[in-house]
Amino acid sequence: MADSAIDDFYAVIPAGGIGSRLWPLSRADAPKFLHDLTGSGQTLLRDTWDRLAPLSGEERIAVVTGRAHRAAVERELPGVPDHNVFLESEPRDSSAAIGLAAAILVRREPDVIIGSFAADHVIRQTRQFEFAVRQAVAVAREGYICTIGIQPSEASVGFGYIKQAGELIVDGAPEAYMVERFVEKPDLDTAKQYFEDRAYLWNAGMFITRADVLLAELAVNEPELHAGLLELAEAWDDRDRRGPAVDRLWPSLKKIAIDYSVAEPAAEKGRLAVIPGHFDWDDVGDFASLSKLNSHGRNELAILGEDARVLADASSGIVVTQTKRVISLIGVRDIVVVDTPDALLVTTAENAQRVKGVVDALKLTGRGDVL
Repeated sequence: MADSAIDDFYAVIPAGGIGSRLWPLSRADAPKFLHDLTGSGQTLLRDTWDRLAPLSGEERIAVVTGRAHRAAVERELPGVPDHNVFLESEPRDSSAAIGLAAAILVRREPDVIIGSFAADHVIRQTRQFEFAVRQAVAVAREGYICTIGIQPSEASVGFGYIKQAGELIVDGAPEAYMVERFVEKPDLDTAKQYFEDRAYLWNAGMFITRADVLLAELAVNEPELHAGLLELAEAWDDRDRRGPAVDRLWPSLKKIAIDYSVAEPAAEKGRLAVIPGHFDWDDVGDFASLSKLNSHGRNELAILGEDARVLADASSGIVVTQTKRVISLIGVRDIVVVDTPDALLVTTAENAQRVKGVVDALKLTGRGDVL
């Protein structure tokens, strides 16, 4: 396959959410995608941009983000054109974010193919990633909605799964399969069965499709959401009309993930395809995965933070520090310590998924100052 940018392809980066399972590192004003969580020297958002630019070209990358994050996003991505920054007034989940991008872009370019890629995922082996995306674009040209699934490296309960069906014959997509169904996050015994059955892939939330095909699916499954997005898109490229339209329409849009509004119904109709992705992928969903990512799977201590002052003896896990405080660990295994100027988190990798509960509790007690 050629290495040049794909002429009819537009990359879309939804950059939303706060990553509540990574509190207190990830906050409302500094969400996960604005952090360097891999030691690359740049944020996850910038890493995502750099992965996508060879596929679409910098002029054909759109970012959907909150108004509060616009300045930070534009600092991270100085190459993003102003007309390709789509601002949400508040979070309304992935159907609204991706659907808005599709509705705007299809008005500008009726036959455009869009690919949605989260701003806060970590992907290694970019050449294999590019190969998977180019195959997915070839499938999308045939009118399918295509996703990229990840071959599981373990029996994980943290991800949803995609079950492959028969092969799909499409020129330029030698690894294309139809999708039989989506599966919610399983219990451990079920995850072990999926891991043994190579027909199951992790759902990485990447969707590649013609914009008009995505909108047609939304029109059938979520007609009110679809109508609101079209009305927004009709006003979008008029600066005088855009702001009032967003203020009036955006808060009323239904909150629903694109898996439920588009992908699952398309799978039931035989319109959803999948390309297996042969690259390392992580959604950095909690501190356990962050620890594993930065220790490269070894049972040792990972340390993140400029000028970190950590003393450790017979300990493993992860320490993330934004202070100059000395942190000493002695004889603790799989520990998670996150030290910020106004909040301290101490837990274990086993309990990392429960951090979201702390965030929910803080919201109930009115402690928005530390969120």
